[in-house]
Amino acid sequence: MQPYFFPYIGYFQLMNAVDEFVVYDNIELSKKGWINRNRILVNGKDEYITLSLKKDSDFLHIRDRFLADTWETDRKKIINRITESYRKAPHFSAAFEVIERCILYNDKNLFNFILYSLNCINEYLAITTKLVTSSTIEINHSLKSEEKVIAICKAQSATTYINPIGGINLYNKNNFSKDGIELKFLQAKNVEYAQYKNEFVPWLSIIDVLMFNTKEEIQKFLSNNYILN
Repeated sequence: MQPYFFPYIGYFQLMNAVDEFVVYDNIELSKKGWINRNRILVNGKDEYITLSLKKDSDFLHIRDRFLADTWETDRKKIINRITESYRKAPHFSAAFEVIERCILYNDKNLFNFILYSLNCINEYLAITTKLVTSSTIEINHSLKSEEKVIAICKAQSATTYINPIGGINLYNKNNFSKDGIELKFLQAKNVEYAQYKNEFVPWLSIIDVLMFNTKEEIQKFLSNNYILN
């Protein structure tokens, strides 16, 4: 998977469901994706928070991209926005401690910054899955899409590869089975909880989930609130 900035709960369901989770660092930054932005609840509606990036070539890999020179100021704005949006949430104190630690992390390398936040949230939620950086795996990294995924699976001696349901049109089970790998897809069920007294806004950043749910409630979402086929 690409490294996402405070991703939605389905990302963590996937991490929790596997033994190893490979995070791509040697791919290009996809525009309008979730690598450097996500959505939080602001006055009952979804709004973006975004990691400001240093201007550079669009062809650079994620591991070669950096946060903007204005990041010191920008991150204070993000922290303030999260605080104002969630300070009355029932689990603000516990959640904010983790979120603030992630945002105040001093490494301005984009990949390192996001990987740190993923590890922090995993620790908080007791997700013990090993995170593996893609460039450390010995394969032909010029491979693309399905061929690259199969090569990674083989290099890691995987017997099963689990992908989010969105990849059902990208990957073919027969192609994986030729190499002795079972392909499965994870589809998150509707995860719903009280967001103040507002109409529920689904699939926001994990920040929102942390603010309105206990660790125990989130762990239930992680362990049994999806379909695997």
